[in-house]
Amino acid sequence: MSKRDLKKYLAELNKEQLEEQIIELYEKFSPVKVFYDFVFNPKEDKLLQESKTKISHEYFPIKKAGAKWRPKAKMRRSVAQKIIKHFISLGVDPFVIADIMLYNIEIAQTYSSGNLIKQELFYKSMLNSFEQSVNFVISNGILNEFKSRIIAIQHETLQQKWKNKYEFEAILDKIIA
Repeated sequence: MSKRDLKKYLAELNKEQLEEQIIELYEKFSPVKVFYDFVFNPKEDKLLQESKTKISHEYFPIKKAGAKWRPKAKMRRSVAQKIIKHFISLGVDPFVIADIMLYNIEIAQTYSSGNLIKQELFYKSMLNSFEQSVNFVISNGILNEFKSRIIAIQHETLQQKWKNKYEFEAILDKIIA
């Protein structure tokens, strides 16, 4: 069904029929429920904090009560990517999205500063995240608000001697030049 056909169909329904359909969608489909819950009660700060906690647990997992050992860090970029995609689909403020994008890289750098990471994929995925973050803040016109964090991330790649530090620098050169 095209959007035009949907509009035509909806125009034929009365108010009660529309309400019934929306309530049915709300009850039947979880994404619809999540969307309406967010629209009517955004709580972006709470959502941001929960997301930051979830991302940080990827690098610094919490030892469960009674466990004899601490769980190993998973370092999955996909966790942050799912959160970012979810934020975008909900229409969360771009400042919040940019914050979580940069936080993901910053927490990964905090982890790598104290742990040797041998996987090339880690560095490549952080570079991809960095490039996406920079492109996002530019396209949303909020570069000035996040420029210092972006520069700090790039400086940290030099400090930690990341293998792809010059690729980070090349991305930074594009926005500073």
